[in-house]
Amino acid sequence: MAAAPVGGLSDAFTSFLFGKTETTRLPVRTSSGQAQAVYLPTAAPGLGDSGVIIGREVYSGKGYVYDPFQLYGQQLPAPHWLVLGESGNGKSALEKTYVLRQLRFRDRQVVVLDAQGEDGVGEWNLIARALGIMPVRLDPQAALNGGVKLNPLDPAITLTGQLALLRTIIEVAMGRGLDERAGFALKAAHAHVIATRTERQPILGDIIDTLRNPNTDSVDALGVSLDDIQVWGLDVALVLDRLVDGDLRGMFDGPTTTDIDLDAPLIVFDLSHIDRNSIAMPILMAIVGVWLEHTWLRPDRKKRIFLVEEAWHIINSPFVAQLFQRLLKFGRRLGLSFVAVVHHLSDVVDGAASKEASAILKMASTRTIYMQKADEARATGRVLGLPRWAVEIIPTLSPGIAVWDVNGNVQVVKHLITEHERPLVFTDRAMTEDAIIERTRASKQLADDPAA
Repeated sequence: MAAAPVGGLSDAFTSFLFGKTETTRLPVRTSSGQAQAVYLPTAAPGLGDSGVIIGREVYSGKGYVYDPFQLYGQQLPAPHWLVLGESGNGKSALEKTYVLRQLRFRDRQVVVLDAQGEDGVGEWNLIARALGIMPVRLDPQAALNGGVKLNPLDPAITLTGQLALLRTIIEVAMGRGLDERAGFALKAAHAHVIATRTERQPILGDIIDTLRNPNTDSVDALGVSLDDIQVWGLDVALVLDRLVDGDLRGMFDGPTTTDIDLDAPLIVFDLSHIDRNSIAMPILMAIVGVWLEHTWLRPDRKKRIFLVEEAWHIINSPFVAQLFQRLLKFGRRLGLSFVAVVHHLSDVVDGAASKEASAILKMASTRTIYMQKADEARATGRVLGLPRWAVEIIPTLSPGIAVWDVNGNVQVVKHLITEHERPLVFTDRAMTEDAIIERTRASKQLADDPAA
């Protein structure tokens, strides 16, 4: 009873200082269903727990698991994925850890077009070697000395595919579509070469020779003179000659190299020795894309991932984009997930192939956006239809954190890298000697124990 005056004095003193007194409130008993209206959620529901773990959802702290093959048909209308963001914010690390984690499933196969160079090799070289895989290095200089060759007229490619590929190569190099006369000359030359070169694999040189010296079959088919056919095919022959005797010679002017392992779990096409700003890059990507379509994609129940670095070389060319648009549509029936990595969306939507680019973007039901400047973020938000809150935080994102939009399920995710993965995904040229040693150790460990 003696404590009551003291308690009253304490309440009076508190009221004097703070203008209010603490009160005791009786607890409220309720159900969780009723309480959820009071404690509102701070994050959208996750994508499930089947697939590969990416990291943690920033607001809720929950693990973030993503797999286009598990989500396809239920939460995803298409399994394709677009990755955007400024350099140095974690795109490369995400791609590499994602591939490493996908390869832990036995029914996965990954093809990478590696356009980023580092220390004289592609930046996927370390991962490929750690898995015991030799990258397919496409290099004009090396090709002249017995290096890798890809033949656009490889018999593994259908005749329709060969002709489409030849047209694309020429249109990319010319920067315009073929007119009817040039297209006829090319078609006639291709048909003649296929019909007459039966003793060996046809090559580009055969097409060039036939364009320069057309045969009478072409004349009989259309009722025109040989001189007309020769004039129509002159520009086509000059463009193709670049692949045989020009600056791109060696890579496409002979039979396809036979020791490329198309059954390996990881296939890396190293394009780092190709000038990324030259016309060679989109031509090369077109050839690789069509070659893969006809020689690699098979209905064998495998789930395949086709990851393209510097994808604006594809999407920004109308003719190459059309080829890949067909590949994406064809690939969905065979379990193909196309991953396009682009620095800025403006590189795509403001380019010469804006129509084709928009079509490809619509197929990408998953979009991952790393830090971008405010203007770029607003433009990206408009094109992709991102919510306002997501657009506002994109310029403030720290490296390794990105906005994920999976068919309208928008969350902020922090990518997590394990200690075993870190040395393999490190791509800084200015790395220390300790980092080199650590990468070598991790590479050896992964080769000795792939489950590590």
